[in-house]
Amino acid sequence: MTKPNGMVFYRGPSMLDGKPIVAILTGLAGKSANAKTGGGLYQTWILREDINPIAAVNTGDDISICGDCKHRGTVADGRNKGRSCYVRLDTAPNNIWKTYHRGRYPQVNPNEARFLLTKLVRGGSYGDPAAVPYWVWEALLDGAPTGTAYTHQWRLFPELAAFCMASVDTSAERAEAKLLGFRTFRVRDESEPIEAYEVMCPASKEMGYKTTCDACRACGGTRSKAKADIVIAVHGSGKAKHFATATEVNL
Repeated sequence: MTKPNGMVFYRGPSMLDGKPIVAILTGLAGKSANAKTGGGLYQTWILREDINPIAAVNTGDDISICGDCKHRGTVADGRNKGRSCYVRLDTAPNNIWKTYHRGRYPQVNPNEARFLLTKLVRGGSYGDPAAVPYWVWEALLDGAPTGTAYTHQWRLFPELAAFCMASVDTSAERAEAKLLGFRTFRVRDESEPIEAYEVMCPASKEMGYKTTCDACRACGGTRSKAKADIVIAVHGSGKAKHFATATEVNL
């Protein structure tokens, strides 16, 4: 029997609106092809269980897994407009949702899942970690090396500071998140300065892709050995997130 490439580590209500979601970890049998994050990270996908991710974006039901993130866009006449999120839904999220509904991912208690992990975890390859109960992440990540995770819901879930970076877009947001105990990941326009106690993302274009996320490990919240905040420049118009989404080869 072929070893499954993923497992469900949470199935239940979203902490954002109570609607049904699943959280799926992939990379058990293969590596992510994401050049920025590297192959040494498990990917985690937070999806509406009952609605295809492409459909969810066009109905606004992605609020269950993304909350009030400004990059979601708005829905009008049954279509999403103005979406600036970096994740391409027609690739990994759509395929993983379909694979889940074919019954290809076993469900594992997060306490048990922890003992199956041999590499770092990327919290929220798609979806905000805040949608999943905090105790689930605690159980999954307990004692594990720091990976990467980002949340736009830092105002509502300050406890996520332990392993999540607060995703911020302005100096004012950064200051607010810092008061709540977060390290921050700030997306800036090229013309905006780097602030005190910020360092440029070493896996970014502007830094010449010096490393990958799995090697850097700076974006692991307060658990990370890194103490500075991270900043990255957006090249061109708009402040969409900078990553390219991971492409899962073996679903």
